[in-house]
Amino acid sequence: MGSNNGRKGKTLLEVGADGVAIITIDNPPLNLLSVDVLLSLKDTTEQALKRDDVKAIVITGSKHKFSGGVDVKVFGKKVRQERPGFLSIDFITDTLEAARKPLVAAIDGIALGGGLEIALACHARISTSSAQLGLTELQYGILPGLGGTQRLPRLVGLQKALEMMLMSKVVNGDEAHNLGLVDAMGTTENLVDTACCWALDMYHCRKPWVASLYRTDKIEPLSDARLILKLARERAKVQSPNLRHPLVCIDVIEEGVSSSPRVGLWKESEALLELRQSDVCKSLVHFFFAQHNTTKIPGITDLGLFPRKVNTVAVVGGGLMGSGIATALILSKYVVILKEVNEKFLSAGIDRIKANLQNHVEKRNMTQKQSKETLLLLTGVLDYESFGNVDVVIEAASTDMSIKQKIFAELEKNCPSHCIFASSTSTINLKLIGERTKCANRIVGAHFFSPSDVKPLLEIVRTEKTCPQVVVDLINIGKKLKKTPILVGNCTERWIMSALRHQSQVESSTMKIFQIDPVKLL
Repeated sequence: MGSNNGRKGKTLLEVGADGVAIITIDNPPLNLLSVDVLLSLKDTTEQALKRDDVKAIVITGSKHKFSGGVDVKVFGKKVRQERPGFLSIDFITDTLEAARKPLVAAIDGIALGGGLEIALACHARISTSSAQLGLTELQYGILPGLGGTQRLPRLVGLQKALEMMLMSKVVNGDEAHNLGLVDAMGTTENLVDTACCWALDMYHCRKPWVASLYRTDKIEPLSDARLILKLARERAKVQSPNLRHPLVCIDVIEEGVSSSPRVGLWKESEALLELRQSDVCKSLVHFFFAQHNTTKIPGITDLGLFPRKVNTVAVVGGGLMGSGIATALILSKYVVILKEVNEKFLSAGIDRIKANLQNHVEKRNMTQKQSKETLLLLTGVLDYESFGNVDVVIEAASTDMSIKQKIFAELEKNCPSHCIFASSTSTINLKLIGERTKCANRIVGAHFFSPSDVKPLLEIVRTEKTCPQVVVDLINIGKKLKKTPILVGNCTERWIMSALRHQSQVESSTMKIFQIDPVKLL
């Protein structure tokens, strides 16, 4: 395509000897769909469709990522568009989906939001097992605006499509294949080749070729569909009583089911233009960036440090907090060693973890088989003999300082020199906990909130001696646990009770609250 000329991303076109044109979305690191990328994709697709030497087209993304969707920065802002439906109908529907040559999406890494909507408009989708696919727009106060509200129900059924859209649920490649969202599977190494073969099979009429928008085999009968949509509205009103956009999304889906998918596309496009100017959208986008900026820490994350690989994590203490932390870790595929002081406590801790996993099964976050496989990552022990290869230890024992000091002294003796020592305490000063050790630079706080496998916040507590590399490593662990990691100072919460007690004493005197507040701010 030549020089980028200051554009925010581009697409690359390459035609192979087999007659398959490979179009690559190139806007690293996430291959976001900026306006420049979408216009470039339209241009390269039209070029490929006009060329006589092109039999079929494969669309993929650079750096093993299909596309992370439309750049969130444009949400809540006025974006120039020639007219409603210019992208979703004129380009994606009438150029991509209506193409006279087969189009196949080769999906690796991520296909989220608009990225998945591009793939939905292709005539087939090939994915890797680890790929993450989802329409996540509702978490930003809008709805899928590139045809997702109309195509997803026709590929996976109305019930599952509503679940994915209203909950912004992301599925992996295997689940997408089982749902019918993906037509075939490939590996990272052979993904594009597999997609090319599939595209040629479609060209030679060896594979079916049906546009997603006009499929009817997965759509429920109209009476059943209306009941499903009615129940979805009732749930949305209960779960999000003050939010309008989930109901708008349901209305748009119903329009396509009851009228026609093309009518649904027009309603989707009009609804998107309205919703992205709403205060809700602007607020949720602000929250998104505030949440993601918690990992940008001057003097820590700007030093060029990279997270070290963490394979095994030990959790000391199998109580309510420790078992929750262990659950979160094995759910994120970490090998976990759970240490307790006796068989009774160890058995109780493992039972709590089993109960946590069963809770995820009951909520349909995982299957019974996946629960059993996840539990295999856990080992229970009564001593420190197996701590020789541990990368991180998270202490969640009794809130007794002498016990914690003894634990950290034992950890220093039995763990490798690179091991990070984290404490979940919020009531004892970290400097005192590590007083009997010579590894203060590896001691850090990892304050989870109960239930630890559910609550999204992780407070990372550092002292003046905590090494920046340790903080970087813990931030990365927090991300893998799907937590929002926030770096805080080494300040225990006991001062709160003391402050409130003194405040209560002052309030019981003749002073008024409005006289106390300015003093508290000093």
